[in-house]
Amino acid sequence: RGRKMKLTFNSISKSYGNNKALNAFCAELEPGIHALLGPNGSGKSTLMNIITGNLKADEGSVIFSDRGNSEDIRKMGIRFSAMLGFMPQYPGLYPNFTVEQFMWYMATLKDVGAGMSGRRRREYVKDAITDILRHVELDGIARRRIGALSGGMKQRLALAQAVLGDPAVLILDEPTAGLDPKQRIAVRNFISQIALNKIVIIATHVVSDIEFIARDIILLKKGIVVDNAASADLLKRMDGKVWNVYIPENDIEKIGQTYRITNITRNETSNNIIARVISDTDPSNENYRVEMAFPTLEDYYLYVFNESE
Repeated sequence: RGRKMKLTFNSISKSYGNNKALNAFCAELEPGIHALLGPNGSGKSTLMNIITGNLKADEGSVIFSDRGNSEDIRKMGIRFSAMLGFMPQYPGLYPNFTVEQFMWYMATLKDVGAGMSGRRRREYVKDAITDILRHVELDGIARRRIGALSGGMKQRLALAQAVLGDPAVLILDEPTAGLDPKQRIAVRNFISQIALNKIVIIATHVVSDIEFIARDIILLKKGIVVDNAASADLLKRMDGKVWNVYIPENDIEKIGQTYRITNITRNETSNNIIARVISDTDPSNENYRVEMAFPTLEDYYLYVFNESE
């Protein structure tokens, strides 16, 4: 707790042929949850693969600072890998292992409890596995084979192995994909709980997953950082840009040609439709009733990333 860690990205660039996946990406991350938000193809996965060492950046460096020492993560090599937890978007899980066997296997690979004597180490690993499986609601199926698990269960197992060994840096790629609302909340709460003394990076395009738990949100668009701020600050940028417009049902198409419609609801008290629109200017033309609406982070996301993306 209170650890003065930092992960600094100095102008990271990466291209695949003529496609620039990351373009001079800069950021400074301290303990807490940092969200990488952007559509598919924005560079999120490329960045995570550079941090995990699966990819080499064309330019730039990633520096890890802790307890007064700063070092390039590529030079650190296995010392940095040992501090890293990673949940890939499509984890490779072994179908014939049980949940418990897989966690023990990962604990061995990660050298969890290194430096402890045999018996004490076994107890330590066993307690850690039990505790994590309980938090991701898999404790009831510890002896079930992975091949027999649902998609949501596999997703939670992938998260469980990532946090095993108490990593200092935790990278989660689309951690709530395929989860139902109840599991989503459980996973979100668990991530918030463990993030106090870790640098946690969550890559997602599901805005609601990170709206209330991220200390800051990095918006990536075609490899470029278009914004990096706390959720509340991003919402301020949308003041006076979100409107409810009361229109006859037949006018939806017409309004859609002029304004960006983000939601449509039926007005119960009349036959009108309420169109939620994003517009830099007041859309009250042709005598429609218009009200200013409270912006959400999703509005901001849609404002930055238009439909073609």
